[in-house]
Amino acid sequence: MSIKSIINSITHSEDWWACWLGFSFFILTFFNIIKIVPKPKIWFMNPFDAFTLDIISTYIILIIIFIVFYSISIKMMGGTPSRFIPSFIILSFLGFFAQLFSQQYYLNAYGLEYVVWALIIGLIITNTIGLPSFLAPAVKTELYIKTGLVLLGSEILFSRILSLGIQGLLLAWGVTPIVLYISYKYGTTFLKLDKTLTILIAGATSVCGVSAAIAIAAATKAKKEYLTLTISISLIFTAIMLIGIPAIIKAFGIDYIVGGAWIGGTLDSTGAVVAAGELLSKEAMEVATVVKLIQNVMIGVIAFIVAIIWTTKINQDPSHKPNLLEIWYRFPKFILAFISLSLISSFIILPIIGETTLNSILKINGGMRTVLFSMAFLGIGLESDFKSLQKQIMGGKTLNLYIITQLFNIILTLICAIILFG
Repeated sequence: MSIKSIINSITHSEDWWACWLGFSFFILTFFNIIKIVPKPKIWFMNPFDAFTLDIISTYIILIIIFIVFYSISIKMMGGTPSRFIPSFIILSFLGFFAQLFSQQYYLNAYGLEYVVWALIIGLIITNTIGLPSFLAPAVKTELYIKTGLVLLGSEILFSRILSLGIQGLLLAWGVTPIVLYISYKYGTTFLKLDKTLTILIAGATSVCGVSAAIAIAAATKAKKEYLTLTISISLIFTAIMLIGIPAIIKAFGIDYIVGGAWIGGTLDSTGAVVAAGELLSKEAMEVATVVKLIQNVMIGVIAFIVAIIWTTKINQDPSHKPNLLEIWYRFPKFILAFISLSLISSFIILPIIGETTLNSILKINGGMRTVLFSMAFLGIGLESDFKSLQKQIMGGKTLNLYIITQLFNIILTLICAIILFG
């Protein structure tokens, strides 16, 4: 690979632009240019109760900032900003409606998060009228998700990882690779599933659901249908587990700290982990959140390992042996940005500005991730159809893989949580 092609990749590839955009949005929050990311309020019967003039105006300002930065990236990648901008505006407000549905009091209580509604809205649109031409230019699903994952890196603070000591590390980093390996072997050896689909489901089950699946999908160059199926299964069972696991903890009188560690190690979404932990106690929620954050570190590690294995063995061209440059070319660059932003937040920014100020920045970053992920899941729905999903279910084998390995994950994590936190 020549120097010219490397420079061209850095300035024109989606993977690199996810890095530049993620870092740019973090810098904007750090320098207090983006001060708040609004979301609809909880509402009961009237959805208009979720709105205020301030919420609407600040959301519009955020979308304008996004339009400026994403239009630059679209132009550099060879797209047409004039077609992208109106499409992006419509998509962003559809994403806002997905957040609105998730804030309905009863739906919110049952853990039906905005990503579920965004996916549903997208699926309904594309399976009734098809993907509208006026929306297509803004359906940049991977770009939005990768940008959001880069921002997620800033929330992985090593001080929080160390706050639970060796117990938290053993639970999050000990169980995760075991579940991943067993899941992959079960799917490929006994169920005879496609290796790429299997590693996506295994990653979603063992690490962090959607985020892990997306990172691994980028590392393996997985089909979009595989990613959509994995995400759909993960979201459905996460909603079930959000209600079910806290209910089991209460019914069997399990210590709430043990329960919090159990929740953090098993639920596939950070938002669901926080919600489930809060159903027990504030302390349980804090333990659950830290365990999940420790586990999230594995996203970058596993994606890195999977990228090397898929490049050198699974997807290897038998006519030649891949070299380091080819591995680098195929490696998902946003993982490097994810890790870099974690290190910068932990060891440079935190000592300078303190935890309180950094937490306010991370809260804004989390709000931006919500906006980006809502549009991303709309895109996933808009690019999927029920017929392709039905084909990918493969006679129930994918559900079999997820359910069996998730049960294994639940049992093993509970045993370890009792031993380490009991």
